[in-house]
Parts: sequence; C-alpha cells; structure tokens
Amino acid sequence: MTHDAVAVHPLVSPWGRFGLYSFFVDAPEPAIVDTGIASSPAEGMAPALEVIGRRIEDVRWILLTHGHIDHVGGAHALWELTGRRAQVVIHEADAPLLRSRRAHVEEYLAGRGRYLNDPEGEAKVTAAADAVISGEMEPTLLVKGGETLSLGGGVTVSVHAVPGHTPGSVAYVVDGQRAVFTGDAVQVHGAANGFPGYTDPVAYRESLVRLRDVVRPRNLYLGHPYRRADGTPYGVELDEAEAREAVTQSLEIEDRVAGAACRCLEAGLEETDSPYSPFASVAGELGYTGDPTLEPSPFFTSLAGYRRHHEQHV
Repeated sequence: MTHDAVAVHPLVSPWGRFGLYSFFVDAPEPAIVDTGIASSPAEGMAPALEVIGRRIEDVRWILLTHGHIDHVGGAHALWELTGRRAQVVIHEADAPLLRSRRAHVEEYLAGRGRYLNDPEGEAKVTAAADAVISGEMEPTLLVKGGETLSLGGGVTVSVHAVPGHTPGSVAYVVDGQRAVFTGDAVQVHGAANGFPGYTDPVAYRESLVRLRDVVRPRNLYLGHPYRRADGTPYGVELDEAEAREAVTQSLEIEDRVAGAACRCLEAGLEETDSPYSPFASVAGELGYTGDPTLEPSPFFTSLAGYRRHHEQHV
C-alpha cells in the first residue's frame, strides 16, 4: 500500500545553552520522536502542535532514540498528556535510563565522572535527574533493531540499532521516504561543547558506516544542531547531500580522535594539572580548547570509551 509522504515537523523546547529538538511525524497514528525534558511537552510541544492544527492528546507513539536525560526527560509527561495511550518505545540497552533516575547517576560515575574531579558531581547529576526527568516509567515496547512499527494508513517505521553514542541508540526510518531520525548518533564535531560524544568508539564508527551505506537518509533529523569543522552548526533537518556530508565528516573526525587517543594511551596516561588530564595530549593534538567540564562533558565521555577499549585489547 502506498501513501503520500508523511510530513515531519520539528518541535523546539528551550533548555539552557541548548534548544531541545523533538519531531512530530504526522501519520494516521501520530508519533513524536524524543521528548526533551520534563517541561518540554507542555511548554514546547503542545503549543507548537496547536499552531499546525494538531493535538498532543492524539499522539500514539513516543519514539525514543536513546536514554539521555534531554531525550527521555519529557517521556512520562508526554505519555500522561496522551491519556497514557501512546506507546513508549526504547532500545532495551537504554531502557534502564527511562526506568530509573539513579541510572543516570550511575552512568555519570562509571564514565566521565571518573575524570571530572568534581566532589559535587554526583549531587549535581542527581539534582538534574530529579528536576528534568518527568517520571520513571516502564516502556511499552522494547526494541533491539530490525522491528517495523505501523503508524496506520500504510505508514511504517523501521528501527535500526546504531549504538555508540549510547549502547541503546537507535535510528527510526519512515519507510519509503528515507526520513531518518538519529537522535545523537551522528555527532560531527559535537554540539555546543565542540567535541563529539560517544561511549563506545568502535560501535559508533560501525553505526556511522551503517547509516551511510545501508540506511542512506534522504532527510536526516538530528537531536541538536551539530557543528562542522569550522564551528558553524548544521540545522536539525538535513537534506540528502548534507546528511551524507555530516556522516562522512563524523567518520573523519572519529578517525582523528581515535589516532590521538591511541597515541596518548600507548604513551601511558599521566595525571597533570591540565583540565584535560589524563588526556591532555589528545586535546593538544586536536587543538581542542573547549571547557571539558561542561556537561555533558563529551571529551571525557569519548576518551573514557577509547580507554576502555584499549584496556580490553592490551
């Protein structure tokens, strides 16, 4: 069964240095991809939908690209606004971040928190999780990748596992029109912090290759305005040429970061008073001068990933 192209509308909610982006898929059973933080559904999404003559109550699918706080924070609130009728979808590997605020604290402590030397770090992440996650909840549908979701009227969405940014990152693809929602799985040079963030560099690279060669987005929808090498941001809606460029650049940058990380790890880590310690040589080699302590601290998140991988293979 064929259908006309389904319209996609970005829904922007303000938050600190970032705009939070969700996307409304205007199918017979409407979907919202990613949910911002606790305030986003009422303050950002509902008014934006009203402008285009749609009602938040009618949303039937809440599709989460991954479990980070700024993507799942509004899930419970949005689900409530749909009268608890929407299906909430997340990859099984990131589901703990939807079920539990504490899981966000554990993720911090196991990764970037080891390098930030912030005695208040655990308390800050705990406070943030309490403030911006609207509620802990059990997803209605766990996915692994490979599933097809029916949004009514012949509209289907296929699920692709694209781990790397997080273990449970997924891309949702509107079949037939190759509209692809990747959340934060395509980092280019990172967002506001100017550094790409991922927990597993090997999986991240494989996922980018999969997006380039298998998924081949005709339209790519990003979770944040990620930046090119010169610091200028892409929008969050990319056409086919921009999508290919963003994925290709992401691969090139990962290659450079991997090289610098490998040389740093081979030489042996040194604790110094550099804010980039013990990875100061990586920042130096890449010319990275951003503040590595600003959340979400992608510099330390990614370098922790390279270190884990290096230690597993020594």
